[in-house]
Amino acid sequence: MHPAYSVILFTAASGAGYGLASWLALAALLGLLPAQAWAGPIGFAVALALIGVGFLSSTFHLGHPERAWRAVTQWRTSWLSREGVMAFLSLAVIASAGLVWLLDGQLAWWLAALVWLVSGVTVAVTAMIYASLKTIQRWHNRWVVPGYLVLALATGGGLALLITEVAGQGSALALPVAVVAVIACLVKLGYWRFIDETVAASTVATATGLGRPGEPVRLFEAPHTEENYLMREMGYRVARKHVARLRQVAAVGLAALPVPACLGAMLLDGVIGLGLAALTVGAMTIGVLAERWLFFAEARHTVTLYYGADRV
Repeated sequence: MHPAYSVILFTAASGAGYGLASWLALAALLGLLPAQAWAGPIGFAVALALIGVGFLSSTFHLGHPERAWRAVTQWRTSWLSREGVMAFLSLAVIASAGLVWLLDGQLAWWLAALVWLVSGVTVAVTAMIYASLKTIQRWHNRWVVPGYLVLALATGGGLALLITEVAGQGSALALPVAVVAVIACLVKLGYWRFIDETVAASTVATATGLGRPGEPVRLFEAPHTEENYLMREMGYRVARKHVARLRQVAAVGLAALPVPACLGAMLLDGVIGLGLAALTVGAMTIGVLAERWLFFAEARHTVTLYYGADRV
């Protein structure tokens, strides 16, 4: 699939925003709220900004973004519509939590739990938009939803660590963030291994119904003379060496750099701890952008079987 920058920004930014809101809610539930009154509201404001930027960028890929609101009415059958409903609901809940924290200086356990719930559900619903597509085997599998959830927690955790470091309480979240970063990297490694080793479910023979069982069928002549929309959007190709390099970048950015940086922030205070937290955020940003690009670029739609692909 064509890795549109707008969709990459959408999934990365909104995921980090929901992850940040989840970490702040968890800190409230565990009694780890930063002593500074401004830290919580500022954190929720950053989360809302990331979520807003993410959802706004998602409209750039639409042919008629002014009609996007109509999709919300199809929530009974469409995961995209359900995502829209959850987006509005989660924004309202997170904004309310930030306002309550600003006015009262604390967060009730039930409101913190609600923030955690709506954030997780929204990210899961977003993942289901892709995981529900049977025509794309590399998305229609058990790894996609967990991958979205742990990546959101990892990137949001880096931001939460930075905010709490500025507030003077970063060490409380450093170890949990490092653990989540390791889990996120392991999930992505599992996903990459799955898509590399899984035998293609669809071939030219299964798509056309031609040939005998087990007999290969090849395209005799292409149904086009030049590249068309389907080939641009669903037939994107990326070289294996580029895939390998970007996977390394993603793994280093998601875990190899953030984990020691988090552990260092746990042991070191002051400017050094703050710098390590900032390094964690920077590395995770690069890592998740590389991972998101690969998530779309490596996906293969079954329609490409009619345009020269042997199997998907």
